[in-house]
Amino acid sequence: MADTPSLLARGPWPADLVTTTWLEETYEPPADVSERADAAIAALAERGSPSHDGLAGRICGFEVTEGGGLSVEMQPARWALRLVEGNASDSVAALCAVRDSEGRWLAGRRAAWLASWPGRWALGAGGAVDVGEGAASALVRELQEEWSVEPEEVRVEALVGLPQRMTMVIGQAWLAPGAEVTPDSEHDEHAWWPADVELWPQEADEPLRRMAALLGEFDR
Repeated sequence: MADTPSLLARGPWPADLVTTTWLEETYEPPADVSERADAAIAALAERGSPSHDGLAGRICGFEVTEGGGLSVEMQPARWALRLVEGNASDSVAALCAVRDSEGRWLAGRRAAWLASWPGRWALGAGGAVDVGEGAASALVRELQEEWSVEPEEVRVEALVGLPQRMTMVIGQAWLAPGAEVTPDSEHDEHAWWPADVELWPQEADEPLRRMAALLGEFDR
């Protein structure tokens, strides 16, 4: 297994050229992986997290189409599988980086109770892809849920594979001039970081800078 993220497919693709199909059968992981997922959920409950198990998407395949689009095939799977260290069972997470009309980046510090990356700064909005949901639609939904704002434009920029067998659907959204964001309970602080990544504050760690460098190549 590679120890660094890998670029699986690179766009950008307009949201209307990204299609998602779902298998009907729910994925059944090996027994030991299920047990580790159970333990991860129990550990969250012990530290007071309201996160709960359910169904979300895992990737089965993808194809860059001849018409300049992206086709993704997903399957329902336990949400908690994404918590299994070293083997997230190909769970899918959507990350939507958010830019304002001046090109600044929306950053939020994730609350301590969250299941993934608690207490760390992240770009934009992110989360699981719900069963039956389109990959591009998940980007917009997460933005609405986490920041109570509608994007002026959204694109899917890339598919990225993480070492723990998780696939990231990376998107980028731009807000209209004057748009205001309102953070939800998943963030305990937020800020607008400069358009120039070199001017970012110290709390912007190296993975965030690499992500922005990738996305900066897709500016409007």
